[in-house]
Amino acid sequence: MWGAYSVHFIVHNNCPFPIWPGALTGTGNQLTTTGFQLLPGSTTTVTTAPPWSGRFWARTLCSTDPNGKFSCATADCGIGQVECNGAAAIPPASLVEFTIAPNGGQDFFDISLVDGFNFPVGVTPIGGSGDCQTILCSGDVNVVCPQKLAVTAEDGAVIACKSACMAFNKPKYCCSGDHSRPETCHPTDYSRIFKNQCPQAYSYAYDDKTSTFTCVGGADYAIIFCPN
Repeated sequence: MWGAYSVHFIVHNNCPFPIWPGALTGTGNQLTTTGFQLLPGSTTTVTTAPPWSGRFWARTLCSTDPNGKFSCATADCGIGQVECNGAAAIPPASLVEFTIAPNGGQDFFDISLVDGFNFPVGVTPIGGSGDCQTILCSGDVNVVCPQKLAVTAEDGAVIACKSACMAFNKPKYCCSGDHSRPETCHPTDYSRIFKNQCPQAYSYAYDDKTSTFTCVGGADYAIIFCPN
């Protein structure tokens, strides 16, 4: 529908439970959808036209109340409906971020746990040239999440893990104030917990060297939730 320079995000649910992916455009054209349900083993393709930048995530433990209000226990958009319509994920959320270049230029993509973690995700470029490697956050941070960072369900199960910035709101964890530059904001014991589980993902704001990936030539991208 977008012509010669469209990009397709093939979103797959490899989890044994339903998820509700959400998407947010930062700059560029709009997406064909900003939120939908995916049953286990199912796939939906989301399309836009470059240039485009934005993010994808997945919501879990979602339901609709008797008044028709939709909500999720993790990564909710907060607007009471399945389509996020310009609303971002409420942290903690595992994010997949893209900057898609027009005319087959260089794309940038990453997995970010800067806003915390809710469950594993991977990205595989389809087509394109250059490095174009699959990246994974396949570890389960929730299993090793410290109690101070844990988000729990009613039964006590850990369903998401906050970032230290979200939990404590201190400059050294948020890379703010006196810690607002790469030279002054460094990994912490908390960010290392995320990095150990997902070495290819951003664990704090200046984690660029091991966490930013590129692909050239007009690739499409498969986003796999629960990649293992």
